[in-house]
Amino acid sequence: MADTKREIERKYEATQDTRLPDLTRAAGVDRVAPRGRTDLDAVYWDTAGLRLAADSLTLRRRTGGADEGWHLKFPVAVGVRDEIHEPLTDTLPPSLAALLRSRVRNAEIAPVVRLLSSRDVHHLLADDGTLLAEVSVDTVLAERLAGEGSGTTAAWTEIEVELADDGDPAVLDAVEKRLRKAGVRPAGSSSKLARALAETTPKRDEGGPRTADSTAGDHVLAYVRKQIDTIVHLDPAVRRDLPDSVHKMRVATRRLRSAFKTHRKILDREATDPLGAELKWLAAELGLDRDQEVLVERIGSRVEAVPAALTLGPVRGRLRAWSAARRTGSRRRIIDVLDGQRYLDLLEALDALSADPPLRPAARRAPEKALPRAVLGDYEKLARRMDHALEHPPGPERDTAMHEARKAAKRARYAGESARPALGKPAKRFAQRVKAVQTVLGDHQDSVVAREALRTLAIQSHAAGETAFTWGLLYGQEEAAAEARERELPEVWARASAPGLRADLKH
Repeated sequence: MADTKREIERKYEATQDTRLPDLTRAAGVDRVAPRGRTDLDAVYWDTAGLRLAADSLTLRRRTGGADEGWHLKFPVAVGVRDEIHEPLTDTLPPSLAALLRSRVRNAEIAPVVRLLSSRDVHHLLADDGTLLAEVSVDTVLAERLAGEGSGTTAAWTEIEVELADDGDPAVLDAVEKRLRKAGVRPAGSSSKLARALAETTPKRDEGGPRTADSTAGDHVLAYVRKQIDTIVHLDPAVRRDLPDSVHKMRVATRRLRSAFKTHRKILDREATDPLGAELKWLAAELGLDRDQEVLVERIGSRVEAVPAALTLGPVRGRLRAWSAARRTGSRRRIIDVLDGQRYLDLLEALDALSADPPLRPAARRAPEKALPRAVLGDYEKLARRMDHALEHPPGPERDTAMHEARKAAKRARYAGESARPALGKPAKRFAQRVKAVQTVLGDHQDSVVAREALRTLAIQSHAAGETAFTWGLLYGQEEAAAEARERELPEVWARASAPGLRADLKH
């Protein structure tokens, strides 16, 4: 079973002559307890193209020290990483291999760098003996095992200050203040591996500065690649069941699919349509239980708000039973999807599209000419659906029309967001106004779905000999909520459909 911990640390440059200052003068530190010297032998693994290092991931097999074994680290923020630890084995544990699959795919993982470290450890303690942080002075010898610079070595000394579990980050600030006063400066590399790779890779001419995005194709590809990266990067989070990870991954698939449709004059549909179909499949798999969870939360919050005198019958128990019966076991199913060949093929195809994009002639146009046309094309589709929705009287046909308008609003919003880097504030305002329309339409659709669920719950209650009173009460509340959204919609749409909003996109 893998262990996970949040690692919060800071690194500093040092030499063999560097001596730690008196850290008892750091706020909160009562005493410094030497813990002796430990020899560590760590082999870092990656693909031949260093895909893990490119995303600031580190995978190592380390012997020596109290936590020897396999360690996989994911960046969270500057100086903050999630470290996943598996016991020492000769081969990469399957649990870690799964977390790397979206990045590695079919590429082989092999040793790339070996680090031999002599670590002098000191514990910083509070007056009650609580561990605040661990300070290590590491003397490091790095050897490049594969790739450019194979056989090259590098050596350095660094100071590492790691916050204790559940510690106060203010301790790190206090220690850094003392180190800086002693002339010790922060390290230039974020990790030992990053420094080892930098110092063992032959220097070469980079060919000058990178030019900024200049064509419509450049901007669209930047947005497309961002969504692809998001899917890839969220894969391990979904496998670890981190909060909101499934939802975020699903949104990225929708954004990408929408971009393919919006920018069909930029990217050839013969290449993007099949990918769009696969992205639709992935989004559906990710959403099997997500929509059900949202629905149960909505109904559950309404149940909790009903006065006790009006909560008749086993309402909460009935809701729990209904919810359990509708679960698909999607947690296991999602992992099966991520482990499946179809998903792997999709990632490979997206990677191929990113590397060799199927650009059409319009991709060479200036972004301020091509992108407004694409955004306005999605707006026109939304406008037609909104007119269709608003001309219907309240009822099932209007509910369906509003749902279709919601999907068009989402696509128009994504179109505005994708154009924002090129078009600036006008695209931002457009996306915000359309998002407001999407929100109203979305809440209305949630009410439609909730009413159907409440009707089912009422029927089940009646069939079981229970009173359906409370379900009817909640049905009425949802009807009122839907009517409120319908009254709100014309004004929100008027703001989003203002001619000046669209005219600004063209300037």
